[in-house]
Amino acid sequence: MQNPSLRRSLASARDVLLPTLVLIGLIVVWEAAVDLFGIREFILPAPSAIWTATTAIWGTVMDHTIATLTTVVVGFLVSIAISLPLAVFITASPWISTAVYPLLVLTQSIPKVALAPILVIALGANEAPRIVITFLVAFFPLVIAIATGLLSVPSELIELGRSYRASRLQELWRIRLPYAVPFIFSGLKVAVALAVVGAVVGEFVAADRGLGYLITTSTAFFKTPLAFGAMILLSLMGIVLFQAVVVIERVFFPWSSGQDTVVG
Repeated sequence: MQNPSLRRSLASARDVLLPTLVLIGLIVVWEAAVDLFGIREFILPAPSAIWTATTAIWGTVMDHTIATLTTVVVGFLVSIAISLPLAVFITASPWISTAVYPLLVLTQSIPKVALAPILVIALGANEAPRIVITFLVAFFPLVIAIATGLLSVPSELIELGRSYRASRLQELWRIRLPYAVPFIFSGLKVAVALAVVGAVVGEFVAADRGLGYLITTSTAFFKTPLAFGAMILLSLMGIVLFQAVVVIERVFFPWSSGQDTVVG
């Protein structure tokens, strides 16, 4: 019989090795197809051309990456700071939920690309509009996930707490929030991925730095390899931030991962 620890190690190695081999295979096929069919660089650059163009100005690319990462992190943290108390507020009463939910849906029905220029006029051509756009994109799924978790507590647990004369605050802190942890982290995973999208939308509209700005300026001058490099960095940023949320959940709330509805 195979050792359980060895079996887990082999499974972990497979989870890492298989996607890596597939990615390498795709890169090789991509490079070969561009060379074989003679595709022009400004239409579809080869991976080698993307690497060369990106590393040639690596310092500048890193400055743009840090600018975008800052916007993403700040907007994401603001969404957490607002979403948690807002979710608690709207789950406190059916009347409040009925009044507030349509407003939340309204904020999501407005296209963020259309809203961004208005925010630039209202807040100025600085970091604030980009942070607001990032927040607006990220906070809605987080509010819904937290509210769903708070309302999903079995009625038996609530009755048990009330039988011990638990106050509303104790009920929230000791029963509802712990039960909602898997839902909260599901929302966080979605929100952090959307935060990257929101930051890029803001940079497309009005920015003088950031990976979104780098993409628009590169494509304007047909520097497609550099634009692809910026796009790949954005993808890596989203993956790293998503996995950071996964790691935080596994380290601080290891018991919640079995209930999580999103695969980490």
